[in-house]
Amino acid sequence: MINLITILGPTASGKTRLAALLANRINGEVISADSRQVYKGMDLGTGKDYSDYEVDGELVPYHLIDIADPGEEYNVFRYQQDFIRVYNDIIKRGRIPVMCGGTGLYIESVLGAYRMESVPQNDELRAELKHKSLEELAEKLRNIKPLHNITDTTDRNRTIRAIEIAVFENEKKPQISTLPEIHSLIFGIAYDRSKLRQRITQRLKNRMGEGMINEVKDLLSSGVSAEKLDFYGLEYRYITRYVTGIISYDEMFSLLNTAIHQFAKRQTTWFRRMERKGFTIHWLPGEWCMDKKLEYVLQIVEK
Repeated sequence: MINLITILGPTASGKTRLAALLANRINGEVISADSRQVYKGMDLGTGKDYSDYEVDGELVPYHLIDIADPGEEYNVFRYQQDFIRVYNDIIKRGRIPVMCGGTGLYIESVLGAYRMESVPQNDELRAELKHKSLEELAEKLRNIKPLHNITDTTDRNRTIRAIEIAVFENEKKPQISTLPEIHSLIFGIAYDRSKLRQRITQRLKNRMGEGMINEVKDLLSSGVSAEKLDFYGLEYRYITRYVTGIISYDEMFSLLNTAIHQFAKRQTTWFRRMERKGFTIHWLPGEWCMDKKLEYVLQIVEK
């Protein structure tokens, strides 16, 4: 039995609007799956189009947006826990959850019911590993578990963290999973690459005009460091460089525009990889979701 609708797609594909319109039709509520929209005060740079949630003069209920402070660490483990809490509440109230987003890792962690763990730092273990060479650390990791990701052994700090996680997983007591049993119908929005590029560039121009540069200035003034902003995504990274005088406006816009195009391509690659893992994604032409065929799309998903 279907107990979740998922709408995914790359940036600027119009997925939020489709999710809101659908939720309004089926007595649903939207659960955001975006790794950056969780942060308060980061609106234009993370693409929070609040107007997309407005249908017939009322806001469609949405969740997991503006739940963390700028500078705070938020990760897939926290997202999964927050999703479970919100999902169970929506189901309990007899409504239908509609997950919508472009962060593939967050989406896949829910749909695949991946067991995520918050692994604490093991100071005693770290002291033991402190003087070992990278080769010795890699060998120790191999002795604990099979290596599925060779990048875990290419950096000293990353290898130590991988050992820490492996030891934690070996020593922990078995736990009963609290993850709900998800059976999701998944829809993806797909555009021709050139059309998506046009949409990305136009949206970037619009957001510049709406005050995205001032948003970055306000965050810097509030005490969020330039280094932190670099972590929070492409828009903040390049606009911060412009605001601090490292690059010109034209350089910033050109570099940022190109970087967002590349990001959208990586998102699409992730979704295609999900299909190879066995997730069935029903792809909808992006143009259908924007023009007179939108009603037809809503009927398809609703049925």
